[in-house]
Formats: sequence, structure tokens, C-alpha cells
Amino acid sequence: MILNEATAARFARTALGHVGQEYPNKLDHVMAGPDAVASPRNLHPAFYGSFDWHSCVHSWWTLLTIRRLFPDLPEAATIETRAEETLSQANLDAELAYAQILEARGFERPYGWAWLLYLHLEASRHGDQAWAERLSPLAHHFATGWRDYLGILRHPIRHGAHANTAFALNLSLQWARVFDQELAALIKQAAQRYFIEDRAAQCWEPGGDEFLSPTLTEAALMKQVLPADTFAQWFGHFLPQLEQGEPRALFIPAQVSDPTDGKAAHLDGVNFTRSWCWRMLGLDERNAHRHIKASEDAIDGDYMGSHWLASFALLAMLAGQEETE
Repeated sequence: MILNEATAARFARTALGHVGQEYPNKLDHVMAGPDAVASPRNLHPAFYGSFDWHSCVHSWWTLLTIRRLFPDLPEAATIETRAEETLSQANLDAELAYAQILEARGFERPYGWAWLLYLHLEASRHGDQAWAERLSPLAHHFATGWRDYLGILRHPIRHGAHANTAFALNLSLQWARVFDQELAALIKQAAQRYFIEDRAAQCWEPGGDEFLSPTLTEAALMKQVLPADTFAQWFGHFLPQLEQGEPRALFIPAQVSDPTDGKAAHLDGVNFTRSWCWRMLGLDERNAHRHIKASEDAIDGDYMGSHWLASFALLAMLAGQEETE
């Protein structure tokens, strides 16, 4: 599978089919009282679709990215129309107001924060539209949240699901390099504080409901924050047997036993994020391809996978390109 017009159209059709689908829906919502009971659309008028808030956000990243890279696709015009409706000033004002309430301090932290920043970064590449300007207050709100969070997070969260520290720092760093140099410096410092002493990764992965590779996600982040020679030394200590095919788990694509089970379906994400990391690290293109191929049919398969997997497939396909623009 390569990123061409046919693939881009497939991803676009899949994402357009669910960014406005309100139900089923899994909310990240703390109710402080009876007045806080509301529907997903009322709580999140911009990002109520795609089963959960963060999936809706990164599906919009997918759509805007496709619109930029393939502007002549028929789907590109639909993306523009739908984005103008969804990423309206009123809708994004409401999203910001929700994020600012006391009970939402931990809302989508850090995974959803990182994807919102990444969406804002992509929106900034669409100079003919006001989407980035409208998203900016929410992005900067989450950037402020990062400052507070890094101050209290004594130890990184290493498992391969939404709370993973390395993955969120990686996406957020790419935003911060453009919009917030102070935060970029804090992220680099935090990454080194959390991971610089890591040696001989045990690589007990994948976990049964993980969608990230904790091992490779950490390495991909460290490549972003360390000078090349320092990273090479660190990486040699972190995965000292990689050239001998160890840890073996990193070379074996995960298999999903039941694509209708949302947690089991996470394992397709492991394959895409491994491919993304292999390419970010400049290693073993054949292994990156093998991991993508193992899960490509799930991109528009059962809704438990199709509401989010296109974003991770697109990350893998663009690995190493977007960061150098």
C-alpha cells in the first residue's frame, strides 16, 4: 500500500463517514453535577464524532492532510465544505470553553492534547482557510496544560495506550517547534529526563489492548530531541541486539483476534505505529512495509478499527517527511 490518489481517496471516504457520526460514543467526561449531563454533540460540537473525541480530532488531521497533499481529489472539495462547517468559530469556542472548566483539567491528557496540536499544525498549512486561526486558542490552552503536566509528571507513562508519554511528546514537539519554542525546549528536557538512562529495552510487547509500540515510540522521540551522535550512542545501548533481530517481537506484526472488539482491535494500531517508528528511525523498510500490510484491510473494516486506523496508516506513510518541511 502506497500513498497515492486511490489510497488518499479511500482514507478520506472512511474518515468523512465517521467524523460526523455521533453514536456509538465513548466520552471522557467528568460530571460535577446533574447539569453536566449532556449528549456528545452538545458537549463537543466540533469533535463529537468518530466514537471518541481524540479519534475525531486526528481524523480531521487525516482529512486536512489529504486535502493539502491531493487537492484535486473529488473528496478534497467535500473535506473543505465539511471542515468549514465543523471547525467554525462557534464550535471551537465551545470546545475551548469545555476544556477550561475545572473538571476538564485532565480531559484527553496527553493523547488528545497532542493530536489537537498536530491538527492545528496541519491547519496552519492551509493558508486559504481560517481553520488554524480558529483552532489556535484551543491549541495554546493545551500547550499551557503541557507546562503544568510536565511539572507534575515525575515518571513517564510507558504502556502502549493513550496515556503513553513518548508518543504525545513527539507529536506535541512538532507543533511546539513552530508555535512555542519555550514549550519545545521543555519537551526536549522532559524527554531526556524520562528516558536518557534507559538501557537494554526488554520489549514486552504488544500488550493485549495496546496500539503503540512503547519501545519504538520512545526511540522515535529520542531521535527528535538528541543530537545525531548522542542519539546513535543512546540507541545502541537501548536496543543493543537490534541488528541481530532482537528483540524478536519488534519484527513480528501483531494479529487481531476479533476486529469487533475495540480493545483487541488496538493491535492493528501497533502495526501502523511500528511502521511509523521504523521509518522515523530510518531502519528496515521491509519490516515497516510488512507491518503496514498486516493491518491495511482493517482501515475501512469494522467500526472499532475504521474510526481511527486511517490516521495511523497515514502517519506511517508520511514518516520522516512532514517533520522536515
